[in-house]
Amino acid sequence: MSTATGVPAAAETGRRGPASWPGRVAGRLAAWPPWAATVLAVLAWAAALAAVELLVRGYLTSVPDQRMVDLAVYRTGGLSVLQGQPLYAVLTQPPQLLPFTYPPVAALFAVPLALLPWPAAQLAWVPFIYLPLAVVIWFAFAPLLRRVPSGGLRAAAFAVIVAACAYLFPLRDEMRFGQVDMVLLAMAVADCAARAPRWPRGVLVGLATAIKLVPGVFIVYLWLSGRRRAALTAAAVALAATLGAWLLLPRDSVTYWTSVIFESGRLGANSGTSNQSLRGILLREFLPGQAPGELWAAVAVVVAVAGFAVARRLALQSREMEGIAVTALLGVLLSPVSWIHHFLVVVVVIGAILADGRSPRRVAIAAATAAFFALTIPWWGRSLLGQPDVPEVVARVVEDAFGIAAVALVVIIARLRAAGRRAPVP
Repeated sequence: MSTATGVPAAAETGRRGPASWPGRVAGRLAAWPPWAATVLAVLAWAAALAAVELLVRGYLTSVPDQRMVDLAVYRTGGLSVLQGQPLYAVLTQPPQLLPFTYPPVAALFAVPLALLPWPAAQLAWVPFIYLPLAVVIWFAFAPLLRRVPSGGLRAAAFAVIVAACAYLFPLRDEMRFGQVDMVLLAMAVADCAARAPRWPRGVLVGLATAIKLVPGVFIVYLWLSGRRRAALTAAAVALAATLGAWLLLPRDSVTYWTSVIFESGRLGANSGTSNQSLRGILLREFLPGQAPGELWAAVAVVVAVAGFAVARRLALQSREMEGIAVTALLGVLLSPVSWIHHFLVVVVVIGAILADGRSPRRVAIAAATAAFFALTIPWWGRSLLGQPDVPEVVARVVEDAFGIAAVALVVIIARLRAAGRRAPVP
């Protein structure tokens, strides 16, 4: 009996052939002595940490005013709370001069950062990028990792995946800016994917939603997937956290919910290359004019209805991670502004498509997705706009590459067969 698939070994042999390379590799690895597997795990994690350290050192030793500028926004928000300053009137240090753009709840969570010196805060934030990445990988790549013999070999495979994902372009930008997106994604994925969570399901999604709103797409997913109690819990936690912040920061709460939330310009140039959401794509298509808001609303409604229908179907077919992946993609597509680092949700997408690694088609699509998002393709399009021999429409398509790819990935996942479903063995 195969421990990976739960079907008779003879059927496995007839299905894949006795000489298939996955079978040979798995057999050889399983025959390794425990000490050799442990050594391999140690070496793999040493190499993975060295690869990640190279990224971290590069960004933390860059030009001082370019280091983790979004983390500086969080820290400034925490300082505003401690000093009693208007939260949405303060700016970070020159030359960035960035305003705080998150709900007041986020400023309260940023207070510990304000208690640290700036250099210490930068170092302290590094684990908040890569530890949540490991959590997301643990869930998203679980079917593949379960195929690897437990112990040192599985730890080695886990290390390789962590190092590879750290070099995806959105993850590199996450580190460059010192963003919080990976923390929020890990909270949402763990809340939705954990089989028997030790916390009331929905709590983490609700808290993430209170901090940055966009994770609210997972409240919809919980509801559509039949876990309505969890969806109500998430909504209640988000509301409770928001009301708690209102009691502690009443003026800032009024400012945010009556004006700041509608000022998308505070986030930066919405038509810039970095904004790969549906709205960002439409804004660039209408340059130098203004894209009609009604058009964006109509496109967003169509994508939302179709996308959530796909996510619901996948969830009801027990294809949980694929449903989560589609929901995460909807989050970046439907948000008015989705910077490139927001597309780190592609980690979930790659794991969901790859599944247990038995389908060559899925492996090829997952590998192509990883290679695509490892490149700085939108910025290639930006540079092509200045080339007189390149049609503008071509340059725009390349510039919008991540947003277009997100739509394509929703369609691809919707059309994939469930992993593990094969024709019956005669």
